[in-house]
Amino acid sequence: MEEKCVDQKLKKEVKEILEKYPKEKDQLIMVLNEVQEKYGYIPKQAQMVISEHLNIPMAEIYGVVTFYSRFTLAPKGKYNVSICLGTACYVKGSQKLLDRAKEKLGIEAGQVTPDGKFSIDEVRCVGACGLAPVFMVNDEVYGNATVKEFDAVIDKYMEG
Repeated sequence: MEEKCVDQKLKKEVKEILEKYPKEKDQLIMVLNEVQEKYGYIPKQAQMVISEHLNIPMAEIYGVVTFYSRFTLAPKGKYNVSICLGTACYVKGSQKLLDRAKEKLGIEAGQVTPDGKFSIDEVRCVGACGLAPVFMVNDEVYGNATVKEFDAVIDKYMEG
């Protein structure tokens, strides 16, 4: 019964990804990584197809997806704003950046704006402690950030 819930286009695309890899359990991370890159998250329907193909229980796939911060179960916005709350960033004021992000975008961390343009993530470290406080928009890192600079960057993305 659950099989009928699977979007046929998605099922076909995930099967095409799976064909690139040996039908072995240790390929799970590679497959999930490619699915994440294609869709921006790991849809439940994709997990079902992977589960069947690699003969891995859904619970195990869910465990892997939720363990690694690289993977996500929900779509992100076109512009994913990540605020570092690691020790160095937090001490230097990253909480103010997070508060401003939530206020400016009108959403909480983990949510996406209704237009799908922005999402906010709280992260623990982006490996740029010397530039604290740090935030990122997609893969672009902004260091020594102030609330004023944050506003200017987000305004630029809002216009584009």
